[in-house]
Amino acid sequence: MDYNDFRRHGHVFVDWLADYFEQIEQLPVKSRSLPGDILSQLPASPPDKGEEMENIFRDFREIIIPGITHWQHPGWFAYFPANNSPPSVLAEMLTAGLGSQCMSWLTSPAATELEERLMEWLRKMTGLPEDMTGVIQDTASTATLCALLSARETATGFEANRKGVTGDLIVYASTETHSSIEKGVKIAGFGKDNLRLVKVRDDFSMCPEALENTIRHDLELGLKPACVVATLGTTSSMAMDPLEAIAGICSQYGIWLHVDAAFAGTAAIEPAHRAFMRGVERCDSFVFNPHKWMLTNFDCSAYFVRNPDILLRTLTMQPEYLKTDADRQVKNYRDWGIQLGRRFRALKLWFVIRSYGVEGIREMINRHIGLAALFETRVHQDRNFELLAPRQLSLVCFRYNPGRETKENLDALNRQLLDAVNNTGKVFLTHTSLAGKFCIRLSVGQRTTSEKHVQLAWQLIREAAARLTAP
Repeated sequence: MDYNDFRRHGHVFVDWLADYFEQIEQLPVKSRSLPGDILSQLPASPPDKGEEMENIFRDFREIIIPGITHWQHPGWFAYFPANNSPPSVLAEMLTAGLGSQCMSWLTSPAATELEERLMEWLRKMTGLPEDMTGVIQDTASTATLCALLSARETATGFEANRKGVTGDLIVYASTETHSSIEKGVKIAGFGKDNLRLVKVRDDFSMCPEALENTIRHDLELGLKPACVVATLGTTSSMAMDPLEAIAGICSQYGIWLHVDAAFAGTAAIEPAHRAFMRGVERCDSFVFNPHKWMLTNFDCSAYFVRNPDILLRTLTMQPEYLKTDADRQVKNYRDWGIQLGRRFRALKLWFVIRSYGVEGIREMINRHIGLAALFETRVHQDRNFELLAPRQLSLVCFRYNPGRETKENLDALNRQLLDAVNNTGKVFLTHTSLAGKFCIRLSVGQRTTSEKHVQLAWQLIREAAARLTAP
């Protein structure tokens, strides 16, 4: 492809994307493909000769798009938001065109220094303390792994990197913690058996008293508590672990405190919703994902640490071929994470913050939280529905309960309800289990979601419920 063809096709692609943004509401939110549908349309062997871009793009539209679940649809209420925005998409196009490998300052000085400035912007925007320093990771899972490794090295005096893990280091998280914590514990060598899942209170947040009792019991057994992972916004119900109390316990026993605020952290940009962050000034590490609720397309995870020297001592590698004369004067972010190779993620974050401004991002946060509150009111006012957890920010957990059904019948009824609503193609919701009860989740966070979409979701839910229980 010559550059004239590149220019021509680029215009076509941008026009298609603009049409996609404008017309996405006409598509079914969730793909209706069955297992194997897409695979059956793809040749078993690659082409011997290159094909025309027109043919490739046609197959993209006819084969790939029907198999896409549209996370940017305004009827997206599933899982969590992974919203993008036109400025972010344009920046990502520039990033792909530049093709920079941003592992060190020397490989692209602008990438390193822009990231350094952007992380300071994010620190100020979210109200994090001045003594925390940030770096962009790909996902919260990777950031949490970095935290677990740092905690491991701190607890062993940096001997685990040299000698390996001894098997007496313990990690604590609530029973509602994200699955990435268990995965990180296994990868970091702590071992699954050394992960303590602490019971939660009625609102599904970690019980501090249970945490301290578990720590004391482990100390009596001669074990070494190394890390507590507190969650601000659990995946199932957006529960907020009591950070101040947990931080006090970690300080008393000398335990690393990592805070996972992957989804909820963006809400801290609005000071009126920042109460859940109380105590964050005492944590050792903190992560949230701009690629969830901050208009920045995947992947872009903001990881902050109180003591960068611990992170660097844990992860730095210095082979001769990576050494440069500038190393003592700059940050080489390859040493701040797992990967050596790094994408230029700061560029899209820069475009987003400059395009919307802090005020624009706050307006979106307030709008989404207000829409979730509206839906919560609808549920509360209908005697045939019930809330299964307190609403936190933009997530509502509920179920249909017309009365006199057994737990098993209620679970089955709500599964049917969820399927019926999702099969309309107009909205997409997902489920979880809370206190053993099947629970439907409505998560508001897509950039273009408005009141009419929330009202439509409620209408579809009520209509489906009425059909399922009609005599």
